[in-house]
Amino acid sequence: MNTLNQNPEQLARDRIDKMLEEAGWKVQHKKKIDFNAGLGVAVREYDTDVGPADYVLFVDRKAVGVIEAKKEELAQNITTVEEQSEDYASAKLKWVNNQEPLPFIYQSTGQITRFTDGRDPKPRSREVFTFHRPETLHEWTSQKSSLRSRLQSLPPLIHEGLRDCQITAIDNLEQSFKDNRPRALIQMATGAGKTYTAITAVYRLLKHADAKRVLFLVDTKNLGEQAEQEFMSYVPNDENRKFIELYNVQRLKSSFVAKDSQVCISTIQRMYSLLKDQPLEEAAEEVNPAELAQPKEPLPVVYNEKIPIEFFDFIIIDECHRSIYNLWRQVLEYFDAYLIGLTATPDNRTYGFFRKNVVSEYDHEKAVADGVNVGNEIYIIETQVTQQGGQLKADQQVQKRERMTRKKRWERQDEDEVYSAKQLDREIINPDQIRTVIRTFRDRLPAIFPGREEAPKTLIFAKTDSHADDIIQIVREEFGEGNNFCKKITYKNKEDPKSVLAQFRNDYNPRIAVTVDMIATGTDVRPLECLLFMRDVKSRNYFEQMKGRGTRTLDHDDLRKVTPSAVSGKTHYVIVDAIGVTQSLKTASQPLITKPTVPLRDLAMGVMMGARDEDTISSLAGRLARLNKQLDDKDQTRIKEKAGGLELSDIINRLLSAIDPDRVESKACEIAELPEGSDPGEQNRTKAQEQLVGEAARVFNGELIELIDTIRRDKEQTIDHETLDTVLTAEWAGDAVENAKAMVQDFQEYLEANRDKIEALTIFYLQPHRRQEVTYDMIRQVMEKLKNDKPKLAPLRVWQAYAQLDEYQGDQPINELTALVALIRRACGIDSKVSPYADTVRRNFQNWIMNRHSGGGEKFNEDQMAWLRMIRDHVISSFHVEREDLDRTPFDSKGGMGKMYQLFGDKMDSLIEELNKALAI
Repeated sequence: MNTLNQNPEQLARDRIDKMLEEAGWKVQHKKKIDFNAGLGVAVREYDTDVGPADYVLFVDRKAVGVIEAKKEELAQNITTVEEQSEDYASAKLKWVNNQEPLPFIYQSTGQITRFTDGRDPKPRSREVFTFHRPETLHEWTSQKSSLRSRLQSLPPLIHEGLRDCQITAIDNLEQSFKDNRPRALIQMATGAGKTYTAITAVYRLLKHADAKRVLFLVDTKNLGEQAEQEFMSYVPNDENRKFIELYNVQRLKSSFVAKDSQVCISTIQRMYSLLKDQPLEEAAEEVNPAELAQPKEPLPVVYNEKIPIEFFDFIIIDECHRSIYNLWRQVLEYFDAYLIGLTATPDNRTYGFFRKNVVSEYDHEKAVADGVNVGNEIYIIETQVTQQGGQLKADQQVQKRERMTRKKRWERQDEDEVYSAKQLDREIINPDQIRTVIRTFRDRLPAIFPGREEAPKTLIFAKTDSHADDIIQIVREEFGEGNNFCKKITYKNKEDPKSVLAQFRNDYNPRIAVTVDMIATGTDVRPLECLLFMRDVKSRNYFEQMKGRGTRTLDHDDLRKVTPSAVSGKTHYVIVDAIGVTQSLKTASQPLITKPTVPLRDLAMGVMMGARDEDTISSLAGRLARLNKQLDDKDQTRIKEKAGGLELSDIINRLLSAIDPDRVESKACEIAELPEGSDPGEQNRTKAQEQLVGEAARVFNGELIELIDTIRRDKEQTIDHETLDTVLTAEWAGDAVENAKAMVQDFQEYLEANRDKIEALTIFYLQPHRRQEVTYDMIRQVMEKLKNDKPKLAPLRVWQAYAQLDEYQGDQPINELTALVALIRRACGIDSKVSPYADTVRRNFQNWIMNRHSGGGEKFNEDQMAWLRMIRDHVISSFHVEREDLDRTPFDSKGGMGKMYQLFGDKMDSLIEELNKALAI
């Protein structure tokens, strides 16, 4: 068919016809109606008393719905034709004595389709992948009520056998269903019983809401097997029979999906392969789908009549923080179903996908407090090569090894080669580095686990499979044990990983398992008491998941079955950090701003007028914090004048402090006249938060809000997502380097000219031994003079010039003042290349700690280290720490000067002086 001569309306109808036919409908013209053609007939241009409807849907000769067809250009306004569609659904049909409005209403362009079920309590349209099948509408019309109506009458939950956190999650989830929220997120700490909670919810939906079918979606095969086991062992608290005796549970292992199954367990990879109608490689189910190679133009899912869009009423997505994005999102958007996510560690994508409908927030700290999980202790192992790398000398014989075959050969080293710590176990293998860590771990076990006669069950996280093999061999040697003592658990293992995992969980051996990522998430090993990290992790979520392997509780009898010398049940687990994983910077997960679409001015006005809810306060603080990073000194001064002398950072801290749970709890106890640690009750907590927020909100007035909003408008930009761009030239600009050189020279000449006039410059250039005396105010003085004298030499512009010349590609400075300090250091020769001041301070701090700990003196404990890190972070932004700073933010919230004296005693002042000197070097 030649589509060039067709108008947009006809093109849309052609697409709709095809979609209807795929879904099992017989499409006919009103003059050629033949109800014998099939169960479902879609009649075009059917006459009504308000005009011809684009399509009227007949099932078993009865009119049940209408379709309003629109051209594709009207997709952005498709919801505006709902009223027109409803008019047709309510109209009198020619030759049909319809007394009631037709229940099923669609609007479609052939690309976008929306559906409304008029039987719902509050009918609301929703986008669907395509049309429902005639058999489905026939079944729905035979029911007394719709699914959404049945969800309104779920009976109260029986609490017996459920934890408080599980009760809260199920109650809130069912309320979410009643509110007709299509997506919900259950965030529960590892070990708190997420899967048990989900199965309980599934059982209630099948029994009380007459749900037809539920999909339990996982992202690896072993998680699917684990979920299947939990369904098989589940016994409801109102039944004596097991779940699998009441309902059919199928774990998908092929393309066959049984229609009589009430629960289907599937990997997202298998479901994707079914919907794009392609075979699945079995290995694809073994790994996290986020790690699978994806084509640049992935095949879209296509309609599968064996698995129509209405096949599942509910989809539960396990470990939803990692598996439902990009390519795999198509699976979820295919089905017309409620989506329920399960995870211990949601991130920004997770919150966004589930539309911030979090029905359960039960974190690890709460789980430990409730005795659901155990906490951890951290033991640090640092070695010189781990920290600093090493060097290969020229003319010596070095061994080379092929990564895959591990075939070895010897060759002469041509020249000296220095390698960094990051190259270890990837480009460079240093067996002695691994051996030193493992030997130290072995020798320190009596101190880490006193009284034990055997090594605790230990999981070692390795960087690569090759690294894991090296570790295994060295562990066996250093512990003087055989093959069964230490084994690898990985997808690529020749030995069945499920068998090894079962041994690790239930048998005496292996005592130590090594993995890359197979049991980083979602796998229970309750006797596990020690995690040895020999790889770093940059994602906070992934790190939390890895730590979660050790959080499971276990009673004394069960622990002694695999660890006979254990003298009690599992009380804690130990993280042995041999790579700095507990200290490295991790990416944040939970968003501070929960109301991103509310204007900043409206948030501030709401707080001024009495809004006291946590979402509004945290969103306002987050937006102000984001703005604060963009302000110059002039902006800060203007805000300070309107805020009665408060800095914007002070306002932000007051807002966050007002919703800090610990402070709210303390204030609530004060209101209730109860001692700290008592339960003041929810009413007093609410009253406490209102008082604290009220005190923080006093600073806001109309003039301040107007000023902040004016500054905000000056700092923000509009983003154009529509205009596409193309590359014209991609090459180095001929004069860019010369421009950078000129700016750097201008900057250096300015500093030279003023080094005798400005105290901070005098110190850096002429009295470097006094660098620890440089204060925040001194640097601001340099900044103000520089901006007045040479506005073109703005620090961030000069930074870019130095970065280009030094070929620096790392992180940017956190603000202009820290950029200025780094530039001064570079200009006067302290640093050979430009480097963020934050990096300098962190490096100096790490060296200082290593020097302190390498001697025979007393080492800092974890509480002391936490305090010293706060001082380090303060120096990063303020350049210097004074004794008086200890009673200001952030130290005041942690106990202030008194707490530091408690931690360090008479050494406090000397430590401050020593830190100022060490970090300023």
